[in-house]
Amino acid sequence: MSSHVHARISGPIVMIGFGSIGKGTLPLIEKHFHYDKSRFVIIDPHEDGELATEHGVRFLRQAVTRDNYRDVLIPLLTEGGGQGFCVNLSVDTSSVDIMTMCREIGALYIDTVIEPWTGFYFDKSAGPEERSNYALRETLLAAKHNAPGGTTAVSTCGANPGMVSWFVKQALINLAMDAGLAFQEPKSRLGWGQLAQRLGVKGIHIAERDTQHSKNPKPMNVFVNTWSVEGFVSEGMQPAELGWGTHEKWMPANGRTHAKGCQAAIYLLQEGANTRVRSWCPTPGPQYGFLVTHNEAISISDYFTVRDGDKVVYRPTCHYAYHPSNDAVLSLQEMFGAAGKMQPSWHILDETEIVSGVDELGVLLYGHAKNAYWYGSQLSITETRHLAPYQNATGMQVSSAVLAGMVWALENPQAGIVEADEMDFRRCLEIQTPYLGPVKGYYTDWTPLTDRPGLFPEDIDPSDPWQFRNILVR
Repeated sequence: MSSHVHARISGPIVMIGFGSIGKGTLPLIEKHFHYDKSRFVIIDPHEDGELATEHGVRFLRQAVTRDNYRDVLIPLLTEGGGQGFCVNLSVDTSSVDIMTMCREIGALYIDTVIEPWTGFYFDKSAGPEERSNYALRETLLAAKHNAPGGTTAVSTCGANPGMVSWFVKQALINLAMDAGLAFQEPKSRLGWGQLAQRLGVKGIHIAERDTQHSKNPKPMNVFVNTWSVEGFVSEGMQPAELGWGTHEKWMPANGRTHAKGCQAAIYLLQEGANTRVRSWCPTPGPQYGFLVTHNEAISISDYFTVRDGDKVVYRPTCHYAYHPSNDAVLSLQEMFGAAGKMQPSWHILDETEIVSGVDELGVLLYGHAKNAYWYGSQLSITETRHLAPYQNATGMQVSSAVLAGMVWALENPQAGIVEADEMDFRRCLEIQTPYLGPVKGYYTDWTPLTDRPGLFPEDIDPSDPWQFRNILVR
């Protein structure tokens, strides 16, 4: 094998979804795997398939639905022998149903989100708890509990969720080393939780700032984004959700706990993309982010939980703090100004029209002895163009995580259903880092109580800057 080929895929490859992430993932699969090109199939109900055809890949223009998914996918994934690989990069397809089917037939599986069938996100007959990512993740955990082991299915392995879980572990090691802590790298979930506890990490922001911009200003009544508009609007209209830490002393009046499940998270009775939080990234410094629900907010808090018997003695708060591209911010304002009705048309900024900018995506670990530490990727559109075609910096962070997850699955084909938190973070980052631009760590003395104007009375907790009470913009 040539040096850049990581693994061999012995059976068919079926990619579901050929939007911005699918298009970006295609050249990475071509570069880094040996496989039978005649058995590579891409399925999408909307795209024209022209790019797939240019690459000599078979294209099926159809939807994968609850009624047809087995009839469509099983023949494609089993054709010609070997072990098939299903790469699910689609919206409106049930991740749990498709991965369960793949495991039945011995095909490997990966996705970037726990996606439901069409209608879930906007089901007015379902309450906020039922439409939450917590509820979706519980269906995954149930599938894992009911059928442990077996063929590997990698769940939620994009940039976030996915890559950021690997960043958290690297950031904890960096923190421990910088603090002069005597420690051994943890080998278990409990060990990682105990390391975070020893370091005094109260919480983690998935802190992101996207500065990519086009030479053309956003038109009125068009939702402009740097990645899937459908995906962003769907998750943005779900309730704000966050992993809920043991240090928290206050909960918003509209905060709710869950009746069952892992109990690692809460949700708010308001849309995540209409919920602002105070956070920090290296380039802008302090910034507002949107508390958009994401699977990693729940899985990271759950993974790092430390228990004494049945009692939770340590758990970090964790949530997304996302400042998307300026055009996306304007698009959200326009959408919520129209009572949450999405614009009639939408547009994803591609690498040809973006003038400049960086997607700065990392994890901000806060509350420890050195206050706060951001660790992550600072990938520019300029560098992205040199690394791979058909994607902007945002897409590159996702597609390269898919690559890493695929390699890990091929190297660990009998791992059962796994979340990114459970994978070998060193191996995954080894594969992904060449596509991430500068990957760096930054300490900051900023807290959510820093530089507040002080012109009006505020309901804050000065005794602990890192209370969610001080982070949430009210």
